[in-house]
Amino acid sequence: MSNLNPPGLNSMLGVAGVLLGLCAALGILVVSHSNRRWRARCAAVESSLAALHREFELMTSFSLKTGRGFKRMERTYAGVVERVELLELRGSAQSFELAIDSARRGADPGKLAQQFGLSRTEADLVMRLHGRKKIA
Repeated sequence: MSNLNPPGLNSMLGVAGVLLGLCAALGILVVSHSNRRWRARCAAVESSLAALHREFELMTSFSLKTGRGFKRMERTYAGVVERVELLELRGSAQSFELAIDSARRGADPGKLAQQFGLSRTEADLVMRLHGRKKIA
């Protein structure tokens, strides 16, 4: 029988087959390890995304509460601008002095409030302190 294969070819093919198998096994291990790392990374990103979502909801809640508080303050202090304008119209203490003189001459609280920019309570107080005394 004649041998068509050169001597040692079978052993070289066997060694090449073993090396190829080892390379394939090594490739599978590398891919498996890489796959585990990617899964861990994806889990970390999903966890971070969930935490960001919770923070966003919390900030939205704070924003809504702040907006409501701001609206409540606007309603509470809506008359402040008008009151400041009245105080600016009133000027200095000279307005009170003029209101006192007018009260001594018999002006009523409504006229004092209108003429000198006093609030109704201030006009009433000026009248009580400096207005003409009523004789019963």
